[in-house]
Amino acid sequence: MGNFAIHGFGRIGRATVRAAMRLNLQFPTGISDIKDANILATLLFTDTNYGLFPSAITADASSINIGSHRISYFDVSRELPRWDEEGVDVVVDCTSHATTRAGAEKHLERGAKAVLVSAPPRSPQDADAILLRGINLETFNPTTDRIISMASCTTNALAPVVKILEEQWGIDYGVFATVHAYTSTQSLTDQPMRDRRDSWAAAENIIPSTSGAAKALKFIWPELNITGKAYRVPVRTGSIVELDVITKKPARVDDLNETFITMSRDADWTSIFSVLQEEFASSRIVGETHSSIVDLPLTTVVNGNFVSVAIWYDNEMGYASRLVETAQYIADNVTK
Repeated sequence: MGNFAIHGFGRIGRATVRAAMRLNLQFPTGISDIKDANILATLLFTDTNYGLFPSAITADASSINIGSHRISYFDVSRELPRWDEEGVDVVVDCTSHATTRAGAEKHLERGAKAVLVSAPPRSPQDADAILLRGINLETFNPTTDRIISMASCTTNALAPVVKILEEQWGIDYGVFATVHAYTSTQSLTDQPMRDRRDSWAAAENIIPSTSGAAKALKFIWPELNITGKAYRVPVRTGSIVELDVITKKPARVDDLNETFITMSRDADWTSIFSVLQEEFASSRIVGETHSSIVDLPLTTVVNGNFVSVAIWYDNEMGYASRLVETAQYIADNVTK
């Protein structure tokens, strides 16, 4: 069994450890950050979105300890550790600095066998592969895939539905809009930011934004003709994306929803894809480990070929659940 470390212990890094506990998966061998290990351990234990961690957590200068399980802690304010000397096969980079090849390669230069990036690559040349569990993870090639992106939370929400629609009805073209919880890229108060719209208080505004999900989907389906955008809204976590497509074959709501239900029970998808058969609001999916949850009552068809599907996702926990699964899969296979 291979080992992985988490580099950058922010929202997604900490949610990945929580997901490992919830899914009964392997914890990381190491955690690295530039912050004090004690405050990071405290934030892991007491989380605004997910409550108290279900196990005691302690820390010192060189470790974060979950119960009796010791995770090495590395202060990387000066330099990265020698990952190979620490027994780390795969580094899960959650810093946002590995979206370029130059940023990700720093881990390879320090002995990691592969880097898993928790964001879309800046360009097609900045990653060797985009791999999503349930979609194309089994195509992982340990020889050629050294820098792997898991794209975005929105990409992971859209991909199962895109796969179903493309394979069974065909997609001519489409557009999506995600209503997304605010994130740390925004400001809590009105402040000048690099992206103009992010300059207004995140908890008080609906803020239009861009989405990299369309580009990431084209990595997997090069002929796919879909674009999209995002709206950041004042909730801490829990998002929904509406996918509107023109299908090649006529579709009916009942047939679409029956297919979604069937796929949610498929052995390969049961942990990543789910459905809601009753009406709910976003608080229902906070803490959900599924990364794609179709709201069946919102499925709509107009004139036979205009299909609209609404997909819920906890943009932190759903994504982090796939991240820990993918990290373990790559670590296990890169060491063979």
